[in-house]
Amino acid sequence: MRRTQPSFVNFSVKLPATVKKKGVYYISCCPLVDVVSQGKTENKALENLIDALSLFFISCFERETLFEVLKECGFAPASTKPTKRDFDKYIDVPIPFEVNKGVYNAQAVPS
Repeated sequence: MRRTQPSFVNFSVKLPATVKKKGVYYISCCPLVDVVSQGKTENKALENLIDALSLFFISCFERETLFEVLKECGFAPASTKPTKRDFDKYIDVPIPFEVNKGVYNAQAVPS
């Protein structure tokens, strides 16, 4: 019997972010989902925000509340492609998953 090999998949979400200096720290925020972080530099604040957002989405998925949270934050399928950016910064937030269902066979995947 063949053992099931987990597959790893990364989803990525592009979200707006703001960064403001407050004292010696930079405060980063994703206003769409109200997640906030900080760092001693602007880059570290954004890096910490990306980690916080990734954990936020994973937590919502695990609690089976992801769709409710997105709806509560005002998310809805777009009827057209966006043409205007409302924010200065956008960050890519990876959302990693491990897939363990069935036997993964690379030869069975169409190329």
